[in-house]
Amino acid sequence: MARKAMREHFIISTNIDLVRVAADEVVFISSDGNYASLFFTNGETRVLTLPLGQIESMMTKQLAGQGQRFIRIGKSLIVNSDYITYINPGKQQLVLSDGRSANHSLTASREALKQLKEYMEKEAT
Repeated sequence: MARKAMREHFIISTNIDLVRVAADEVVFISSDGNYASLFFTNGETRVLTLPLGQIESMMTKQLAGQGQRFIRIGKSLIVNSDYITYINPGKQQLVLSDGRSANHSLTASREALKQLKEYMEKEAT
């Protein structure tokens, strides 16, 4: 009997809670000071009392090579590159979608989106 591949998970632990997250279900993470919001493919959002840098460190340690799919954009955003469907630096627009239920239009600085676009182009070659 063939085993199904295990999904990659990471754990985010704060002083008050612990969240076990399936990496492929995270579309993006945004922050506002010491709070971070995780946005999932099923439309749910979870707010945690942790700065984005700490979440980024936890993901990097726990996901090893799989963590490369998550890209930090500026001070307040980490996106899952698997869901990037549109980048327009001139309009400062980034669209993340899973082609079904998750569809998010975000804004970011022109420079950050220009760098993201160049990174994605390089990955495609």
